[in-house]
Amino acid sequence: MSLRLGDIAPDFTQNSTEGEINFHNYLGNSWGVLFSHPADFTPVCTTELGTLAKMRMEFDKRNVKVIAISVDELDSHRKWVSDINETQNTTVNFPILADADRKVAVLYDMIHPEASEKTTVRSVFIIGPDKKIKLILTYPASTGRNFIELLRVIDSLQLTAYNSVATPADWKKGDEVVILPSIQDPQELAEKFPQGFEVVRPYLRLTKLPE
Repeated sequence: MSLRLGDIAPDFTQNSTEGEINFHNYLGNSWGVLFSHPADFTPVCTTELGTLAKMRMEFDKRNVKVIAISVDELDSHRKWVSDINETQNTTVNFPILADADRKVAVLYDMIHPEASEKTTVRSVFIIGPDKKIKLILTYPASTGRNFIELLRVIDSLQLTAYNSVATPADWKKGDEVVILPSIQDPQELAEKFPQGFEVVRPYLRLTKLPE
């Protein structure tokens, strides 16, 4: 099944390093990040899981639950977590799904037959509280994921969800944002953006949101 932005993220129940997880129940009203790894004890992924453990608080601040997945067995995961903690000087503080039957990998189209029929590609899914997929990224095996960029994307998605704005190229938190073109009524504009805005073009209006 090929997933697209806006699709409902498939629900599943699967075992993990923190017990059995029903995905939709686990997310509740939170945002979610689901990211896959081809196998345990892989070097790039070891650094990724360690980095994410150190940054977990930043995801918590944004009401985001993170969950990893690898197709190895739970016992292997536990040994790998011990390695991650030791080599990355941290403590893994989020669940890793043990997807040995590849149930979740198939649901999320993570198997790439031309690369391998058994291991998963390195995908990232950001999922909103409405359980809809907001972002899909797939990384090559040689390139570590940039979790600061994922936080930037989450900040942007949440601004759009809660403030009727989009974010321009290279946007960072605190920069000017773009008012959605769908908002044209002058009264609605005044109510939503009392701080004012700059009209660069009728379709390009910039404003800065209050902190």
